[in-house]
Amino acid sequence: MKAVILAGGLGTRLKPFTEVIPKPLLPIGEKAVLEIQIEHLKQHGFDEIFLATNYKSDYIENFFGDGSRYGVKLIMSREEMRLGTAGPLTLLKSELTEPFVVMNGDVLSNINFTDFYNFAIHQSTLLTISIKKIIMPYLFGNIFFNDNFVTGIEEKPDIITFALAGIYIMKPEIFKFIPENEYYGMDALIKRMLAEQSPISKYELNEYWLDIGRIDDFESAQKDFKENFYRVAE
Repeated sequence: MKAVILAGGLGTRLKPFTEVIPKPLLPIGEKAVLEIQIEHLKQHGFDEIFLATNYKSDYIENFFGDGSRYGVKLIMSREEMRLGTAGPLTLLKSELTEPFVVMNGDVLSNINFTDFYNFAIHQSTLLTISIKKIIMPYLFGNIFFNDNFVTGIEEKPDIITFALAGIYIMKPEIFKFIPENEYYGMDALIKRMLAEQSPISKYELNEYWLDIGRIDDFESAQKDFKENFYRVAE
C-alpha cells in the first residue's frame, strides 16, 4: 500500500529550530517526527512511502536513504518550486494508481490507519478527510439577552470545534481536481470539490493527535510522547 508524506514545509512558526533542520526532522523523544510517521505507517501495511520535499530536501534525503532500515521503500519527490499541500501529488500521478494516504509531515497521531483505509475505500467518494474534535474551555460566563433583559446564563461553556487533522485518503481519480505545475493547497482542493458537487467523506479520529505547528506544540509533543505514542514508535 502507498502513502505520501508532505515534508516540504518551511516551518516558519518553529523558528529558530527550523533554521537548522527541516521541521519533519525535529526530534520527538529519540526519533524524528518523520521517522515516527514512517514506522507507524509500516505497522499498518504501508510499504511504499513517498516523501514530498522542498525546503532542505538534501537533509531529508540523506537522513532516510531508501528506507530499507525501516522495512519500507522510500521514494523522494523533490519540488523544484513550492506547490503547496495538494500540488506536490501531481508529481506522483503516475505512481499513485490505487487508493493512497496523504499526511502532513508535522502531524503526530497514533491513528489506526487500517480502520481509516478500510472505511475510505468503501465510500463512494474520491477524498476522505480525517477530523479531530477540539474542546476548548471558555473562560467567561456566556450571557443570553433580549433587548435590555437577560434571558439566561451559561457558565464557562466548552467551545467544541472539529479540526481538519491533516491526514487524508484519496483515490486516483482525484487528480482531475488538482492542477499541475501550480501552487495548490488542500483547502483549495476541498473547496473546488464542494463547488463541483463532488462529495467528500469525513472520518473522526479518536486517537492521540497533535499538529506540531508552533513552539508550544513542539514542547507538548515532548511531554505527550511516552504516554500517547511510545508504543507506536518502538
